[in-house]
Amino acid sequence: MAKIIVIAERCKSCGYCVKFCPKEVLAIGSAVNSKGYEIAEAVHPEKCNGCAICGRMCPDGAIDVYR
Repeated sequence: MAKIIVIAERCKSCGYCVKFCPKEVLAIGSAVNSKGYEIAEAVHPEKCNGCAICGRMCPDGAIDVYR
């Protein structure tokens, strides 16, 4: 199983990671960073196959995927 790390202070709730995840692992959560943006989170981490599309689509480099 892969591990997804969202760097909270870089996330700006754009939703690209959520939209492009083929396994619907991510969602925009209710936690807020210091800039006032809701942070993406892995709501179904068990579904993650480690493809790292979320990390490649993130315009701010806020997601790291570890296999």
